[in-house]
Amino acid sequence: MEQYTVGVDVGGTKTAYGLLDGGKNIVARLSHGSDAACSPEAFFGRIAGNVRELMAAGHVRKGDLRGVGVGVPSFVLFEEGRIVKTSNLPNLRDFPARAYLAEKLGGVRVILDNDAHAAAIAEHRLGAGRGFDSLLYCPVSTGISSAIIIGGRIFRGSYGWSGESGHMIMTPDDGVECGCGNRGCVMSWCSGSMIAKHVQNWIDAGERSCIPEFAGGGEISCLHIERAYNAGDALARRAVAQMIKYLGVWTYNLYVTFNISCFVFGGGLLKMWRNLEGDGKGGNLLESMKAVFDGYNRNDMPVYFKEAELGDDFGVIGASELLF
Repeated sequence: MEQYTVGVDVGGTKTAYGLLDGGKNIVARLSHGSDAACSPEAFFGRIAGNVRELMAAGHVRKGDLRGVGVGVPSFVLFEEGRIVKTSNLPNLRDFPARAYLAEKLGGVRVILDNDAHAAAIAEHRLGAGRGFDSLLYCPVSTGISSAIIIGGRIFRGSYGWSGESGHMIMTPDDGVECGCGNRGCVMSWCSGSMIAKHVQNWIDAGERSCIPEFAGGGEISCLHIERAYNAGDALARRAVAQMIKYLGVWTYNLYVTFNISCFVFGGGLLKMWRNLEGDGKGGNLLESMKAVFDGYNRNDMPVYFKEAELGDDFGVIGASELLF
């Protein structure tokens, strides 16, 4: 009898679902915006409802389901399946998400882990990390994180949230406050969500830019920064340069900490960089980051910056891989 899995990829802006058959092919999909205003009960209640809808669409019965894997952008107590806190979805904190989902789904097996851990497992088994004994998987998107594969196995640390290096402090108590509660962490300087806050602060301080025009007077996003960059806007170029600088320093710090030579990068900011034009600073985020990295690295041993190979489905596939 064929066994199906469901993978749920919870992101700061979007939640995506996939129903996978026994060959690990996605046979049905769902997605919706992630509502940061929701209570944990409402948020995961919606997930349970959508999992049931996905199963119905694929004509999958409970007995045909291996389980539901869920990746969340959170500090997770893995053994307990409890979310401790989530910087991009601050209402998702101190919540027994795995037990809640399992109950809502009538006792279906649920595995819940940090989304970067899930994606790292998938890229190591099926994607860009194939053939490497150890790797660092680094998503750069609405948030920034990492996950650590050592000796072919995910390293979760003492409590389950190893790899939350996006909250590594770079400039203590200086800069925009992050959802983690600190100022000056990596994520506060160069994530997709936080760079927009820097830009807004610069504009509020009187700096000139065409970015507000692209935003139509509304909330600024990376899409507006991208368009302004391609229009030659100096403030947009400053924002991109800031992101490249801190991403390069971050990866160097990870390298000297772990001495792992394979970095695999995923996330929405890679797409943004492909659309940048002009002065040679855009177009390839990995090359730009590697140039900063190489400026600090003082040895000639090979270090690989690779792009994730599983495309937009890496989060859903990674979540489903938690069940194997």
